Amino acid sequence: MTQDILAPLMALVLWTLVMWVWLYATRIPAMRRARTKLDPRLTRDQLLGDLPPEVRWKADNYNHLMEQPTLFYATALTLAVIGDADPLNLWLAWAYVALRVVHSLVQATTNVILVRFAIFNVSTLILAVLAVRTAMAVF
Repeated sequence: MTQDILAPLMALVLWTLVMWVWLYATRIPAMRRARTKLDPRLTRDQLLGDLPPEVRWKADNYNHLMEQPTLFYATALTLAVIGDADPLNLWLAWAYVALRVVHSLVQATTNVILVRFAIFNVSTLILAVLAVRTAMAVF
């Protein structure tokens, strides 16, 4: 079904909202403990520089979920519009979402950069295949 491709899209949207909650659930208490002054003249690094890395990792990941996944959203929506959510495209979409969730969990908890980088690269390759398959269907 064409609309099946919307399920992984919405799963990633919901995961992004989970990361947003996790970000503020850790950042606000940490800012209170650090007695962070909310001075608009400070840079982001000056404002948040005193927070522990474990707190900043969640925000970094949330920001990452605002970057490359936008290509995934456009691709998945294109597949839904043109009605080309075949089983392989659906599998690729779910694989991309699963890897982005794993990437988030690694970055937000241990932040082992080589592991995170490997997950990111595999997810990017999957997204590239999905995007090329979608472009071939469009053109």
